[in-house]
Amino acid sequence: MRGFAVVVLLSLCGLCFQAQAEEVLEVGLIYPQIGNFKLQGLAQMSAALLAIDEINSQGGVLGKKVRLRPLNSGGRQDRAVRAVDTLAAAGVRTVIGGGSSEEVLAIGERAARRNMLFFVPQVASPDITGVSGRRNLFQEGSSSYMAGRALIEYLDEHFPSQKFFYITSDYTYADADVGAFLEAAAVADQASGKTWRAALEQAASSDAKVLVLMLYGTDLVQAMPLVHRLGLRKRMQVVVPYLNQDIVEQAGASLMEGVIGVDTWALQVPRMEDSSAGQAFIDAFVQRYQTYPSSAAASTYGILHQWADAVRRTSSSDPEKLIAALEGHTYRLLKGDQEWRAFDHQNLQALYVLKVKPRAEVMKDPLKQDYFEVVHRMDGDLAAPTLIEWQEARGTGRETLD
Repeated sequence: MRGFAVVVLLSLCGLCFQAQAEEVLEVGLIYPQIGNFKLQGLAQMSAALLAIDEINSQGGVLGKKVRLRPLNSGGRQDRAVRAVDTLAAAGVRTVIGGGSSEEVLAIGERAARRNMLFFVPQVASPDITGVSGRRNLFQEGSSSYMAGRALIEYLDEHFPSQKFFYITSDYTYADADVGAFLEAAAVADQASGKTWRAALEQAASSDAKVLVLMLYGTDLVQAMPLVHRLGLRKRMQVVVPYLNQDIVEQAGASLMEGVIGVDTWALQVPRMEDSSAGQAFIDAFVQRYQTYPSSAAASTYGILHQWADAVRRTSSSDPEKLIAALEGHTYRLLKGDQEWRAFDHQNLQALYVLKVKPRAEVMKDPLKQDYFEVVHRMDGDLAAPTLIEWQEARGTGRETLD
């Protein structure tokens, strides 16, 4: 009898462990802990943990607890791809993250092969939901193309008929022109350190009134001291199209003072958009981490809550069902109205032209991180490519997502 009791007990324990395993839904996070985008990766991790704790405190999803399974990509495509395989082998069906555009494209391709849903928080390349767009991929953040449109509207009003100096991997110097600006924005993520140093010296000898730096991560951080030494901020309006809190913190508020750029998030946004949930997110993030949430954090937080909502609405974590539930879905969370656009899976939300405050004003803030003044706003549907533009960019025979 004792042996029978032991067998029964072990069997019951096995069933118990199996039931416990079934009560958990895992979400993967592939993020860079080192490299150009390490601050963005840290923001993704911090926001993901906060969002999952909130979801679980509200009863989880479909009666199951949500658990994060994070993996460090190191900012490398090969490690990111291996991370997708690791998550797929563990039965994870949804993944979030990525730092650079190249890393995101690699994750998206591998996740599609593995039939996994992939959410992108903040990456600049318009290819993510454009030429390289996939059915399994949804991008929450805006692209550099969208940022370019918001900037042009602002710059056309405040710097009419002025010469711009663009610095990209293949920099150009020309009169202000919407088409040229957006074309430059489309290749912004290819900027090279071998190009911008010489280009900055050429900008200093030009008569341009606006300096557009299509540089990201470490490249921008290294460029800003030279911009200062050459006195370019005094002579020209410096523009960094894809501007965010992480960039200012890396480069320093003093060097970034007066710089203009675009983001989907700033501390003032919840108040501007009358979002109590947005302010509650800021308060919770500050209480937990003693720092303000960046756009990468806000994006990751929003993605997880949107994923949880889609799972509840479909009563399933199956990627195909979630894709159908997300396409065309509109909602309000941290700001005003947002939409997961059906034909390209680009999230449509308001974009804000931001100007970095003087350092003296930044230092008045309790956390010394209130970096931005919002100087302009554009609706997301006006910034994003139209259906016709999107189809033309993808080419004949690829008018729908792969």
